[in-house]
Amino acid sequence: MISQSALIRVMTEAALKAAKDLRRDYGELDKLQVSKKGTADFVTSADMRANKTIQYELSKGRPRFGYMTEEGEEIIGQDKDHRWIVDPLDGTTNFIHAIPHFCISIALERYGEIVAGVIYDPLRDEMFWGEKGCGAYLNKNRIRVAGRRKLDEAVLATGIPHLGRKGHETFLEAMGHILPNVAGVRRFGSAALDLAYVAAGRFDTYWEMGLHAWDIAAGALIVQEAGGLVTDMNDKKDFMQTGSIVAANDMLHTPLIRLLKKVGKEKV
Repeated sequence: MISQSALIRVMTEAALKAAKDLRRDYGELDKLQVSKKGTADFVTSADMRANKTIQYELSKGRPRFGYMTEEGEEIIGQDKDHRWIVDPLDGTTNFIHAIPHFCISIALERYGEIVAGVIYDPLRDEMFWGEKGCGAYLNKNRIRVAGRRKLDEAVLATGIPHLGRKGHETFLEAMGHILPNVAGVRRFGSAALDLAYVAAGRFDTYWEMGLHAWDIAAGALIVQEAGGLVTDMNDKKDFMQTGSIVAANDMLHTPLIRLLKKVGKEKV
């Protein structure tokens, strides 16, 4: 049986407790108080409740750590070397449209490096988790990235820039280079779950632009612990800063990067 560290147990317990409210609210969508936080950028009462629960549970386990989330200002902890990076509801648009594909994402940053990550899908009861140097897991089972070696056999996941976000032309150009070279492209609406699915071998690769740290921190660590490579679109390691990300196994990463690097250099 897989034995989780005390750190991972703190993170998974926080996710499980927040998930109870999300499942309840998902079943009562007509009662949700939904407001807009910007063009096509929704925040719900469920979002805020989940964030409050996660923050409370993590602070019980590690009271001195900092806390950064999509749903509020960053909290600087007494321990300035450790920071939680949290998205309490990744896939909010799916959630409020009753599309059953969303998750909770929790990562821990230590000395500027992500060292642990948890992604929980409340509806499927799937807990993806990983800790630096300890591998990646789905519930109690070890997971690995897919072993496909050719892009024309691969299914890719991505995110499409929606209303209010920049990058439509760049995205369309990238798709023009990629679509003729792959088996398929999917867009599910949750960056964190897309990365978790890469780690579990369900998707072969994932790429997206214009993301935030809370979208990708946990997922990137889990992919790496599952044997995958994670960079930005320029094949650099600073994806947390640039907000662009490419995740794949070691055979597909380079050819995908090669296609993405064509963007802006020639017409589709």
